[in-house]
Amino acid sequence: MAVIYIPIHYQGKMGRVHPVIERVLTARDQEMSRRGLGDLHSQGVEAARALSADGVAPLEKRPPIHRVEERRIAGPGGDIPLRLYWPNDDKELPLLMWFHGGGWVLGGLENSDLHCRQLANQAGCCVVSVDYRLAPETPYPGAIDDCMAATVWARKAAAELGMDPGRIAVGGDSAGGNLAACVAYRARAAGLPLVFQLLVYPITDADFSRPSYLDNAEGFLLTRSAMQWFWDCYVPDPAKRTAADAAPLRAADLTGLPPAFILTAEFDPLRDEGEAYGAALQEAGVEVVIRRYDGMVHAFFNMITDEPVAQIDAAAQDAVEALRKAFL
Repeated sequence: MAVIYIPIHYQGKMGRVHPVIERVLTARDQEMSRRGLGDLHSQGVEAARALSADGVAPLEKRPPIHRVEERRIAGPGGDIPLRLYWPNDDKELPLLMWFHGGGWVLGGLENSDLHCRQLANQAGCCVVSVDYRLAPETPYPGAIDDCMAATVWARKAAAELGMDPGRIAVGGDSAGGNLAACVAYRARAAGLPLVFQLLVYPITDADFSRPSYLDNAEGFLLTRSAMQWFWDCYVPDPAKRTAADAAPLRAADLTGLPPAFILTAEFDPLRDEGEAYGAALQEAGVEVVIRRYDGMVHAFFNMITDEPVAQIDAAAQDAVEALRKAFL
């Protein structure tokens, strides 16, 4: 039986935000104020996307990698841009399908380039990063349709690309974690075997009344109101928000899904639903490990800080070790 690392009697906030992360939050607030933004979303999609784009890691911060290739494949709503990463020229390398975060509204290939390089280099796997269609221009199920189509394509093309079609994992952060979980759910029905799910503070439900939503509603980068806006953009019809490939925590049957490693952050509105999804997977007999990183906020996995933060380093190493184990 899998082990879940969750504080069993968690009541409210356990500590304080890490001081280095506090400086990141302060700098973010100052930048938003400079732009005349009171929050991420009230000025609309374009303002939010501009702020997100400015958070992309500079080129000098991105590690070198053996090979990167841009591709476009046919998708259900037009071409899907992909970015492929190879850590070396070995044949039959395992593959991680990566879906970026951003509430299904923000982000793209550049936002995830840094950690795609890191994961490929350190886990010794190929990575395919998927530039799925964004909401609100393309609401649900556009994003999950694109991510599923890209995963099907990658399995068919794996041998040609030097990848092992028998060792494919899915992963993503936030909305990307949602899409990874939903691809795993759809893949089970489609008979497409996956070996692992790497879910970084995933969105798994549209319930904004959980304690972590109330405790961390404001002041910790991702807010409760922003998450409500993201859901309004992606799944504007509330009746559809209980579909298993929109909110995987609502799935009636999670048996037979691939093993999972779920990362959560103490000061994150999404903390409780990520951990609840891990518990639901375990109840369904799925091997799952959950690790909560104290003092961290949403998006900490992707943060570039002015000095080292042990929890960020630990999360990166834990993710790599989980991938290596799964690929073995």
